[in-house]
Amino acid sequence: MSDKLPIPVSILTGFLGSGKTTLLNKLLKDPQMSDTAVIINEFGDVGIDHLLVETADDNVFEMASGCLCCTIRGDLVDTLTDLVERRDNNDIKSFNRVVIETTGLADPAPVLHTIMNHPYLLQRYRLEGVITVVDTVNGEATLDTHEEAVKQVAVADRLVLTKADLLTGKQGEDTLFSIIARLNKLNPAARMLEVTSGEAVPQNLFNTGIYDPATKTANVARWLAADAYENPGKHHHHHEHDKNRHDAHIQSFSISSDKAISQWNLDLFLELLRSYHGPNLLRVKGIIKLEEDPQRPMVIHGVQHIFHPPFQMPQWPDDDHRSRLVFITRDIKRAQLEDLFKAFTDPVRGGADAFRDDTLSLRKGD
Repeated sequence: MSDKLPIPVSILTGFLGSGKTTLLNKLLKDPQMSDTAVIINEFGDVGIDHLLVETADDNVFEMASGCLCCTIRGDLVDTLTDLVERRDNNDIKSFNRVVIETTGLADPAPVLHTIMNHPYLLQRYRLEGVITVVDTVNGEATLDTHEEAVKQVAVADRLVLTKADLLTGKQGEDTLFSIIARLNKLNPAARMLEVTSGEAVPQNLFNTGIYDPATKTANVARWLAADAYENPGKHHHHHEHDKNRHDAHIQSFSISSDKAISQWNLDLFLELLRSYHGPNLLRVKGIIKLEEDPQRPMVIHGVQHIFHPPFQMPQWPDDDHRSRLVFITRDIKRAQLEDLFKAFTDPVRGGADAFRDDTLSLRKGD
C-alpha cells in the first residue's frame, strides 16, 4: 500500500547560465539522492555520463549514486506515467522522489500545471516545491531583460545563489546585497541558500511540500511562511530598483482573516480568482477556516488558473487558526484580492451577492 502513496515532485529551474546543471550534477552524487528519479529536458546538457553504471533502456539510466535519470520524450505526462508504471511493475529500480529539471528559458508554470491538474498524475504524484538557481553575478541583468527569470524566482520555495565567490571587494559586496534585496522583494518567503557555503544540499532543498503523505498533515508555517510578507527584507539590505524593471509588475503578499468561510463561498471565491485573474496568479497557497468544520482547515494551492484539488487536514497544525493566503501576482493589487476575500467572509454581504457585485466591479476595471 505504501508504494501507492503520492510521490513528491520538485521542480529545478533557473535561467541560462545560472549554474543549474552544476548544482544538479552535485546533487546526483549525494547518497541522499539514491532513491530519486531525475527527469531532464535536454540530456546532453547534464554531464552524468561518467555516473552511469548501466542502461535500463533507451530512456532510463541507473547511475552510480543509485538515482534513475531519464529525458522528457514528447509529453511530460507520458514520461511521468511511463516512469511510475515501470516502477510498479519492477521494471526499473524503485524511487520515492522525482526532480524535474526545466530548460533555462522555461516558464515553470506549464510544468506545475501538469502535475497539479492531470487526473492520473494527481493520484500518483504530488507537487512538493520549486527550486530556482540564481546567478549572483549576472542575476540583476537577467531579471531586467527576461520575464521568465522573474517568474522562476517569484514561484520558488528555495532560491539557490551561485557564483557568490566571484563577488569580491566593495563592489562585489554591493552586487551581492543588491541581488539579495531584489530577490527578497520578489519572493520574501523563499529560503535562500548559497552553493559556495555548502548550504545547497538535499536536506535543505527538498521536504518543502504541502503535506507528508504518510501522515496527511502539513507544516503550514514552513510552507506558507506568511510572516515573511509582513516584514519583507528585515534581514537584508534594501536596494531601490528602476520602476521599469519586469519585477515592478510582480508582487508577493499575504492576507489573513479570523472569520470562517463557507465551502460554497470558498468555491465561488476561487472560481472568481481563476476566471478574472488566472494568467496573473503566478502562485497561490493557503490554509482556510471553514464554517462547516472550523477545526479541520482546508489547504489550497494554485498556479495561474489551475488549482490542486483542496484537501482537508485532520486538525490545525499550530495555534494560529486564521485563514492565511499567500499570493504571488502580476499586475494585481493586494487591496483588490483582500477586499474580495473579505466580501466572501462577511456575514452580511457575502456569497452570491459578493460574487455578483465584485464581478461587476472587475468588469468595470475597479
